[in-house]
Order: sequence, then C-alpha cells, then structure tokens
Amino acid sequence: MTPKTPKLYNSLTRSKDDFTPLTPGAATMYTCGPTVYNFAHIGNFRAYMFEDILRRTLEFFGMKVTQVMNLTDVDDKTIAGSIASNTALPDFTRTYKDAFFADLRTLGVEPAEFYPAATDHIPEMIRLIEALIAKGVAYQAPDKSVYFSIAKFPAYGRLARLDRDNMRPGARVANDEYEKEGVGDFAIWKAWDEKDGAVRWDSPWGPGRPGWHIECSAMAMRYLGESFDIHTGGVDNLFPHHENEIAQAEAATGKPFAHTWLHCAHLRVNGEKMSKSAGNFFTLRDLLAKGYTGREIRFVLLSGHYRQPLNFTFDSLDAAKTSLARIDAFIDLCGGVAAQRPADDTSAATQFLTSFTSALADDLNVPEALASVHSLINHGNKLIAEKTFTPADATAALDTLRRMDTVLNVLFKPADEIPAQVQSLLAARAAARAAKQWAESDRIRAEIIALGWNVKDTPDGQKALRG
Repeated sequence: MTPKTPKLYNSLTRSKDDFTPLTPGAATMYTCGPTVYNFAHIGNFRAYMFEDILRRTLEFFGMKVTQVMNLTDVDDKTIAGSIASNTALPDFTRTYKDAFFADLRTLGVEPAEFYPAATDHIPEMIRLIEALIAKGVAYQAPDKSVYFSIAKFPAYGRLARLDRDNMRPGARVANDEYEKEGVGDFAIWKAWDEKDGAVRWDSPWGPGRPGWHIECSAMAMRYLGESFDIHTGGVDNLFPHHENEIAQAEAATGKPFAHTWLHCAHLRVNGEKMSKSAGNFFTLRDLLAKGYTGREIRFVLLSGHYRQPLNFTFDSLDAAKTSLARIDAFIDLCGGVAAQRPADDTSAATQFLTSFTSALADDLNVPEALASVHSLINHGNKLIAEKTFTPADATAALDTLRRMDTVLNVLFKPADEIPAQVQSLLAARAAARAAKQWAESDRIRAEIIALGWNVKDTPDGQKALRG
C-alpha cells in the first residue's frame, strides 16, 4: 500500500514518527538559513538541498507548505567582516544575500515563502527579551548584556540530551557560537562595545544588538506562530543554537515551539572535513568555474541520505554528469516514441512510482528513491532492446518521471539551461563585483555577450538571458 504521509526522524524523540501537521493539509517549517558574511560553501548547500527535498516531499504528499528561511545579517561574523572591509553592515551583507539567492536558483531550490533578515526584526526580538525578563528567566548582568538563565528553565538540554548534573549554570557565554563544554547562561542582548563599530540599536537595557539565538526564536514565531510543525538545520546547529531557540521560545510562551526537529549530517570533501587550509573548501562559484553545472551539483548533493555524512568528490560530479546524460537519452527517446500515437495506459510505471513514494515516506530516503528512477529506466531500456517499447510505455515513463521530478528537480533538463562556460563566467563576474572590481566585471560581461548571452543586474542578483 502506498503511504499517505511520511515518517520523519525527529531529533527531539530520537525516533521515526508519522508526520501529522498541526493543521491538516498544511505544513509549517522554519529552516536555518545563511549567515551572510561570505559566499555559501557546498557544505551549507548540503543542508539547503535537504530542506528543499523535505519541502518538495511534503508537497508531493499533498500538503501546502509555508516555509521560513532566515538570513542572519547581524552577528559576530557579519560585524567583524563589515569592519574589516570598512563597509557599512547593510552594504557588506547585501553582496552575500544576492549571491545566496543566485546560488539557490542555480541549484533549482524551490523558494521559501519568507526570507526574514534579522536586522528587519529587532523590535520583535526586544519584545521577546522583555517577556523573558518579566518571566524571571533572563537578567541583565553587570556587563549590561542580557542573559538567559538556563537554571530557570528545567527542560534545558532536552533536544541535545545534555547531562544537566554536569552543566555549569551561571557561567556566562557572550559569543554567538560556542561548544558544549562552554554551556551556561547565554547572551540574548549584547551590550554595545567598540568591537561592534557602528552596529547598535537602542533598547531598554542600553545600546546593543541581539544575540544570534534570540533572532531565530523571534522570527520563527513572527511568521509561523508560537507553535509550528518542523524546524530544520545542520547537525552542528542542534547545540547550542537549536537548544537555545527552544529555551527562549518555550520559556516565554509556555507552549511547544517546533514539534519535529530534523538535522542533516555534515558534508565531507574527499573523505576529509572541509577547510581552506586543507585545500578542499569550495563555494558553488568554484565548482561552476571548473565547468560543472548547477544540475550536476544538485544531483550529487541530494544523492545521499540526509542523516548520513556525504562524501563530495570530483569523481562524484563526473559520475553525475554520466548519470544525467543517460537519463536525458532515455527521456529524449520516450518523447519521440510517445508522440507516435495517443496512449492512455500508464499502468506499466505504477510499480516504480509506488517504490519511489515509499522511499520518500521512509524519512526522505533519496538514495532508494533514485534507485526507483534507475529501475524505471532500466525497465524501459530492456523493452526498447526487445523492440516491445510502445507509445503507452513511453507516455507512462514520462508521466512517472515528471511526477518524481517534482521532488528531485534534476531529471529533466532545464528548458533554457545556461551552458557551463557561461555559468563559470557568471561566477567570476559575481566575485569581481563583490570585490568592487568594476572594470573586470565589465570585461567578463563582454565575454558573456560574445557567447550569445546577456547579463542583467537585478535586486535579486545577476540574471543570464539569451542575447
């Protein structure tokens, strides 16, 4: 029997649970977005790809999805970057916001309904902090910053399964990011000091700016309400970020925050942790500059199960190119055969769609779902070799692949796919513009035009158009 709803591994319960949205037929989800202090790297996009597959799977099962993905445009990293580049914070982060949205389009990620930026929601954060102080779970310290008291919230550590007996309540942590060993009261409003430069907002506790953790709690509740269905992110966000989000929200409202928590595992490159010092640190632009397409990169990033580490290699990109060429050849052949005469018998491909659906329902098992795709193509190629492949078979195969591709979004070639050479030049031009190298940007634009394309700069970043 075909499943009617997916099972998802809930980090809160440590089990695969049937997903039942709070409102039948409508799923709400908050997905941790980028900190816009640099170009996003492929490890980041592993998480965004998992969240895209989750969203598309919920839609596949008939749910209307409301997704919020935040943009962290004020925190320790963004402030340090803006000061180092002698650029105002909004101008500094705008470059990387634009690049992020361009990258999402290149990878075929379905847009979220809302992309709230932290700097646009300071009033909501201040109101949430005021509520926490009124509840007695937050306090202003002698350094003028406001901290959340983990001792006042008995459920603290439930998501990360922390050993509360060995925690050090009362020790204060001012940094936005910290390790489990540094657990303690964390800053939700950080008093201004000289390291923040011109970045400051007025508040009841004096000038300063929000801590990273309070940003997501406030924005999630602003767009999805005090309780919502799903919260996602990388496994590195589970603690302290997501643990702190829960504490802030639930201490203020007394209601469950997110009911289901999903976390994806790390991406490794050539079997090693990605780092600039190891020479295996890649942004999407780096890969485009090497001649790979967004479709090929997407294929690799979605190919593993989201809860298992994914090993990214250039061999895997080359294998993706080969796999996609095989898929393209089969689809092209089906298109020709299906056009020979009308066909309404689509039963031949039912078994493959059933196995595909069952794989998705089993905690987004994309490797098994892709196996169903390949099985369908193998079956079709066998019929072709036997000269028994009919227009009905071709129509059934195409219809099934289109249905599968509503989730995968990689099986069919884009209608107007940008050539790899043009994608590479676009990536180089974006880097030149980020570095304010305007002459180089103009030179690259001319090269793109010479290839029969044009490039238009829009509020959402640059867009390539056929000349």
